[in-house]
Amino acid sequence: MNTEELELLSDSKYRNYVAAVDKALKNFEYSSEWADLISALGKLNKVLQNNAKYQVVPRKLTIGKRLAQCLHPALPGGVHRKALETYEIIFKIIGPKRLAKDLFLYR
Repeated sequence: MNTEELELLSDSKYRNYVAAVDKALKNFEYSSEWADLISALGKLNKVLQNNAKYQVVPRKLTIGKRLAQCLHPALPGGVHRKALETYEIIFKIIGPKRLAKDLFLYR
């Protein structure tokens, strides 16, 4: 966590945002088929879009890993499309400077 994220932790709305991201990420753990992954990605997208004002994505390492898993070639194109939508949302939220710093997370 960088200093900006540590400062944001004093904001109760940001802490709620982190909790909502954690809850959305939990949905990935209970996915048993590809349709569940699309649903989990949709919930994550909604949380990210509703909190875009922060310009910071909490749990970015875990989110990056989940997105990479959703791009597995064995999964159908619908999952890939939804994962790419999530990447787009994240990139718009964090902006080009933060993306340059965090690019290795979203490979």
